[in-house]
Amino acid sequence: MGKLNVKNGTPVGNQHLCKRCSWGQFVTGYRESDLLVTCMNANPNFTVPFPVYECSSFSDKHRPTFEQMNRLAIRVNSVRLSARTRGFQTVSRVQTLRVDDKDQDEAARAV
Repeated sequence: MGKLNVKNGTPVGNQHLCKRCSWGQFVTGYRESDLLVTCMNANPNFTVPFPVYECSSFSDKHRPTFEQMNRLAIRVNSVRLSARTRGFQTVSRVQTLRVDDKDQDEAARAV
């Protein structure tokens, strides 16, 4: 028997989305059932009694902030540092080429 796929069904698993959120606070006991989750984003803070699948104010604590990404970014200069290769040049200015009707007719006859 093959695998059955169901669209828009109940999600499988019970991992809390709050574990990856920067606003979530976890208290875990020795048993698997001893788990207390508190959302620190709401005022007043409230206890979450079930595993959260989706949250509108989710903030991933493992994702770097913009300032951290800026500090880690490699600066790339647009200045050419390598030596020029003989016979090749970079284009500094692009010009359009106008072709007259007479030139097109002559080119068509030559082919």
